[in-house]
Amino acid sequence: MSGFARDPKYYGDRLVYEPLESKWSRYHATHCGCGQDWLEAHAIPAGFTVIPRGKSGYYGLVGPGLTEGVDEEALTANALWEAVTGKPGTQTWYEQVRITCRSPEAEAARKAENERVYGPRRERAQKAKSEPATDAQVKYLTTLAEKVGNKRFDAEFAKVIEGSDIEPRAPRQRCSTAAKRLTKAKARTLISALVGH
Repeated sequence: MSGFARDPKYYGDRLVYEPLESKWSRYHATHCGCGQDWLEAHAIPAGFTVIPRGKSGYYGLVGPGLTEGVDEEALTANALWEAVTGKPGTQTWYEQVRITCRSPEAEAARKAENERVYGPRRERAQKAKSEPATDAQVKYLTTLAEKVGNKRFDAEFAKVIEGSDIEPRAPRQRCSTAAKRLTKAKARTLISALVGH
């Protein structure tokens, strides 16, 4: 998402505007349509400087009217809009500055919070790779097999078990019996594939 930011790790003490590339490319194509790169053709010649953010491909812009000589309580992207589209900016609302603190303490707190939120999900996902499919999954897969037919079931089943040690369904074997060999994760994948067709 585009917005104003302060990130000492990447930008020092500078206020920058981090543009969302797809959004500003679309603005440029819609309102200018010159076919050139909006940064090279418009933003840089207008006096904006591109500041890379590490090797991630993300970057910030600094320049007059955008981050220089502006009231930080009344920030808009009107100066960049005018440079890129050739039309006066009409943004009437003010944007907040996102401040990212990357001190060791802040990074440790962020990692701990991520672990608190996503750790249990990762654990469940890992368990689902080895735990057998539930009765409810097997029952639902049986219903789906009746709906889509054995041929479709077998094709999707083969894709799901590819690379694993799970045996394909034998010619006269019931779909429910074959489904019982799946793990929770593979059953979930097969259900998604069959529901989508």
